[in-house]
Amino acid sequence: MNQSMMKNTLMEALGMEVVTADATKVQIRMPVDHRTHQPMGFLHGGASVALAESAASIGAFLNIDPDQQQVFGVEINANHIKSARDGYVTGTATPAHIGKNTMVWEIQIVNEAEELLCLSRCTVGVVPKK
Repeated sequence: MNQSMMKNTLMEALGMEVVTADATKVQIRMPVDHRTHQPMGFLHGGASVALAESAASIGAFLNIDPDQQQVFGVEINANHIKSARDGYVTGTATPAHIGKNTMVWEIQIVNEAEELLCLSRCTVGVVPKK
């Protein structure tokens, strides 16, 4: 995945950086700062969900033929277990199911001490390009 593809996207706005990306594992790092805080100064749950879906979508994209297919998030859930006020969080997405029409990705978001902050599951649809 080319970092330049993130130009002018939500990922760029939230400061996300792809650490690793292949068909079986995607890791994205995101700062916990003014861009990702909720009003009380903690990591916004929506920022965690954006990180999770971004990692799942990149992983799904790496499992298709981009000349013939496209991927779109269909469903996502997230259990917010712990929060953070600063530093960085890392989301790691791994596939639970790779199918012809759907994929299911599990995403764990941890802080710098490797403590689990969020556990998410994202279903991605695979559709033909028109």
